[in-house]
Amino acid sequence: MSTTRLNLRLGLTADSLTAAVLIGAAIADGGLRWPWALVTVLLGLWVFSFIEYAAHRWLFHGRHTGLFARGHGHHHLNPLGYDALPFFLPPLFMGALAGVFSLVLATDYALLLAGVVAAGYAAYGISHVLIHVHRFKSPRMQRWVAFHEAHHRHANKNFGVTTGLWDVVLGTRHRPRPEGSGPGH
Repeated sequence: MSTTRLNLRLGLTADSLTAAVLIGAAIADGGLRWPWALVTVLLGLWVFSFIEYAAHRWLFHGRHTGLFARGHGHHHLNPLGYDALPFFLPPLFMGALAGVFSLVLATDYALLLAGVVAAGYAAYGISHVLIHVHRFKSPRMQRWVAFHEAHHRHANKNFGVTTGLWDVVLGTRHRPRPEGSGPGH
């Protein structure tokens, strides 16, 4: 893990550029057909949403302490800190993911799928920073921030950042007790 502001900024930039390069390469290949491209994009968003949830729940909050869990623990202690993966790791992972996808998909669709996953990761990184540093006026955005803030108060709940889908599906969504339903009431 890295704790520098420079690494965080390089990471957000590298993640966005990786997504753009992969998606651009998929388009430039010229073999995409719109109905299948749309299916690939939707699949990529769904795949990313699960990767986000799984990494956060089982890698960052897993039973075994390791580099990822320790680094993420720093984030819980100081949410405004600059704890992030080294900026070059996610782009390397996305390139490897494109390679794995190309074993079972045509190259243009493999690049598109990896690019959409990379775009999801870039959106996750940017939105996670915004959740902690920006004060939203929109009630909808405030509910989104509150969902994530509940995770910081209840570390075994609300693992999704960009979506709460998998928290609902896998039963980890935090449900506050209604007022007056606690002990002694």
